[in-house]
Amino acid sequence: VGRMTPLGTPGARSSALTADAPHSAPFWSQPISDLLARLGTSGAGLGTAAAAAARAVHGPNVLSTAKPKRLLFEFLARFKNPLVIVLLAASGLSAVLGEVRSFAIIFAIVLFSIILDFVQERRAGQAAERLRDTVMVRASVLRDGAQVELPIAELVPGDIVLLAAGDLVPADARLIEARDLFVNEALLTGESFPVEKHAADADPATEVTGATNVLLMGTSVLSGSARAVLAATGRRTAIAQIADSLGKEAPPTAFQKGTQAFGVLIMRLTVLLVLFVLLANAAFHRPLLESFLFAVALAVGLTPELLPMVVSVTLARGALRLTKHRVIVKRLSAVQDLGAMDVLCTDKTGTLTEGKIKLERHVDAWGNPNERVLELAWLNSHFESGIRSPLDEAILAHKTFDASNATKIDEVPFDFERRRVSVLIARDGDRLLLVKGSPEDVLALCSRCDDASGGDAELDAAGRERITGIYDALSRDGFRALGVAWRRVAPDHTHAVLSDEVALTFAGFAAFLDPPKESAREALAALAASGIAVKVVSGDNELVARHVCEAIGLPVGVSITGPEIAAMSDDALRVQAERATLFTRVTPAQKTRILGALRARGHVVGFLGDGVNDAPSLHMADVGISVDTAVDVAKAAADLILLDQDLRVLHEGVREGRRTFGNVMKYIMMGTSSNFGNMFSMAGATLVLPFLPMLPMQVLLNNFLYDFSEIAIPLDHVEEATLASPRAWDIAFVRRFMIVFGLVSSLFDFLTFWMLRFVFRADASLFHTWWFVESIATQVLVIFIIRTRGSPWASRPHPWLVALALAVVAVAALLPLSPLAAFLGFVAPPPAFYAALAGIVAAYLVVVQGAKQLFYRAESRRERRAVMA
Repeated sequence: VGRMTPLGTPGARSSALTADAPHSAPFWSQPISDLLARLGTSGAGLGTAAAAAARAVHGPNVLSTAKPKRLLFEFLARFKNPLVIVLLAASGLSAVLGEVRSFAIIFAIVLFSIILDFVQERRAGQAAERLRDTVMVRASVLRDGAQVELPIAELVPGDIVLLAAGDLVPADARLIEARDLFVNEALLTGESFPVEKHAADADPATEVTGATNVLLMGTSVLSGSARAVLAATGRRTAIAQIADSLGKEAPPTAFQKGTQAFGVLIMRLTVLLVLFVLLANAAFHRPLLESFLFAVALAVGLTPELLPMVVSVTLARGALRLTKHRVIVKRLSAVQDLGAMDVLCTDKTGTLTEGKIKLERHVDAWGNPNERVLELAWLNSHFESGIRSPLDEAILAHKTFDASNATKIDEVPFDFERRRVSVLIARDGDRLLLVKGSPEDVLALCSRCDDASGGDAELDAAGRERITGIYDALSRDGFRALGVAWRRVAPDHTHAVLSDEVALTFAGFAAFLDPPKESAREALAALAASGIAVKVVSGDNELVARHVCEAIGLPVGVSITGPEIAAMSDDALRVQAERATLFTRVTPAQKTRILGALRARGHVVGFLGDGVNDAPSLHMADVGISVDTAVDVAKAAADLILLDQDLRVLHEGVREGRRTFGNVMKYIMMGTSSNFGNMFSMAGATLVLPFLPMLPMQVLLNNFLYDFSEIAIPLDHVEEATLASPRAWDIAFVRRFMIVFGLVSSLFDFLTFWMLRFVFRADASLFHTWWFVESIATQVLVIFIIRTRGSPWASRPHPWLVALALAVVAVAALLPLSPLAAFLGFVAPPPAFYAALAGIVAAYLVVVQGAKQLFYRAESRRERRAVMA
């Protein structure tokens, strides 16, 4: 998380209990009995009534104290938009100058647009919030003497929480009981090494970070178990004191980068267009107010102001549809990032394999079945208090040994750098250090090995070669192996430390099978057909990982190991990560480097993980994916939660993301083609017409009706071609599309101008009327052409999109004939108008269809050249 203010600096100490008892000792230095009494709790936890009273005093257990916005304030916040402010100021100025009609129209249109945006986006936000609540991180709490699972936000000081490996610490707490408890405090201190905690009755430390009997909110349990009483929650926790400086945000995702680039493009176009119109009208000495209103109206017309609503509603609908495939979305924009993903990095266990690991063999250093190897492995797993892996569960399930004569003394817990766990036990008068872990790492620490006769012998080069050969043979057959070793220590040895892991005696291997998942082959084929490269990132050795990949039909070309990655520069890794399919023996930090290297190459990267060590990688990826059975820290870091650990479910999510992006792009392409073309035409017309081509209020009404016709886009169907490959923001493509189709739109606009001026001899009012109706018809109906790359009739639009589009065109055509015509500045057109209108619109749509075919052919050639390059 980078450099941060240490908690020991002034102002950074936890304020637990000090608000109520400012002169009391810090909660970590008080006797536990005094602390429990002061908090009004006991070892059995709070009662429901007491917890409710405490929450009324302390508030929710969240870092942010911001209250939910009231509905009215949330609505009024929409008026902070700079364009809205300019429009309202312009309408107010119109009213002051006597232009009441302009004031009424502009104000009404702005109000309707804001209401439409507010209602739709609020509904989408509520739907998304309901989804996020379903995967809210919870904590095990004692309430009324019973263990219950509660959302972290509902916890209060005095609650007794039960913690185990993989749990997030929900608030600042004082330990009551702790067993082999190691905690990761990197979020607060930047220190990556685990910190051991003890349930000392009182700690004399002057600062909270120096206290060994305290757990701090935001840290996570790596190993062991604990019972603790919450002493400070919410804004009174230590993490809240430095929340504003808490390290790096996640790198911007592909979706965020795309929206930022699109916003810059629109901003530049808007500024240029407004300046051009103002200067042109000033040069022709036209009224300043009317010219200003017209320029602002053009800016509004060019700005796709409904884009946030369209994006929010489309993403929310996508998230709701994903729930049918048992996928919960925590971050809405992750739906689109999933559709844009072109590389998926995943571990193999439980994803490519069944995740049902069984112990199949236990062999000694000579390759012979050996019961003692199994017993040593079983004792290690039995007494281990850290994160119990599926391998430990398989060992314990295989056979049970009598441990009544054995007592655990201490433990060096598993970590992902050492890749082993050591347990110190007392048994039959001996003290033994039992080590189990990665065969390469365990073997490197051994100087002797058990021999076939039950004794042990010096481990020479030939012996190491023999043991390595046994390990390789197991790996080639698909077995995942653990090395088992031991060492006798002095009878008074009371603590296990890293320096004890030397001069070990190698006992043998415990070998496991995790069958390849039957559905994985089908899912990988579907992902490959959808343009997604799957890269396996595993802590296993290369031979085992290759065996699994071959079994499920995943071609493995280049393979890279963790030690090789450690020796590479970032630039070299970017090149190698592009080529490689398999990464083995990698550490958590190396996983993050791999993801960063792929993203630096322009890929949109997804990462699927479920362990404590996966949290940084889930944070780094464009879209972090975890499973419902994952540890809390992984679920907290993920953007998507799979309720079924199946790549087929993920493939459905990918299709949903592409469907979502396809509908968002429809609105984008509408707003940057015909919309831009019409605004460009109006700006150009100011140079040749003796009057404005459309009154400012008519421009705004035109824009409002157009936007209203597009609110059904989130419901629209998406053709299979759009779902077939990754879809990501491509601003260069948007710019090319805007230029080509904007020019086609402008060509027909100028043709209409010429016909109105020189064929129909239209005055200002008839010109405004005619072009208002024509521009609405062409802008709205063109959606049926550009919503698909193929023939318009090949992919049926959603009925609501059809209904709204036709309704808006009908309203625009009938407005000049309605009682509102004079108020809006329209006049009734001659009968020939509607016939000419039908001909112009039909010709325009035919030309756009032809231009679309030529445009996409050129794009296909461009894509092929890019691939060849």
